[in-house]
Amino acid sequence: MIPIAIVDDSRPIRENLTQIFDLFEDIQVVFAADDGDAVLAHLELAEPQPALILMDIEMRKTDGITATRLVKDHYPAIKIVMLSVLDQDEKIVEALAAGADGYLLKDEKPMKMRQAIKDAVEGRLAMSPLVAHKTLNHIRQQNDTSQLKQPGDFQLTARELEILNHLAQGKTSTAISAELFISSSTVRRHIESLYKKLGVHSKLEAVQLARQNRWVK
Repeated sequence: MIPIAIVDDSRPIRENLTQIFDLFEDIQVVFAADDGDAVLAHLELAEPQPALILMDIEMRKTDGITATRLVKDHYPAIKIVMLSVLDQDEKIVEALAAGADGYLLKDEKPMKMRQAIKDAVEGRLAMSPLVAHKTLNHIRQQNDTSQLKQPGDFQLTARELEILNHLAQGKTSTAISAELFISSSTVRRHIESLYKKLGVHSKLEAVQLARQNRWVK
């Protein structure tokens, strides 16, 4: 019998998954939580303690990736398989980097989920085929430097690239101006110039483009 837990902010999904796993004699749902911030409290009281947690990624309070890091810090032996409707490359890689032991899509068939749980508990990576394919492509793209663009391709100045690095660290215009000893208005002008040269409309888009091309960490 494999004790598991389900963490998802959708009550219908929690109930549906619980009903599905109740049909399997070798899987027991120990508890179901509605958000990532409740996981540790449930784990302290769980008897038996789950061997694996099915963890939703997108949740309203504490997201699944943050919750995965918390669980792995306190209970490293517990396996965690992300369960999501999302199949975005960045989310997959971020989840695995946080310590996840697998990544399944929510429309996966029950028998596939059951096998994935067994695989994860036995130390194998549990992934939906589509997710595995995307992960492989992502790794290949990361290793292919020939497709990367350079800051010079966009005529970025050294100062603009410096500010872009600060933006990637989550700093505000005020914080950047204080660190670089320039006015906030000057920082904003550089940011506006950045957006125009990169062809983006937000800090998020600018930072994503920079990370994709390895200009920033």
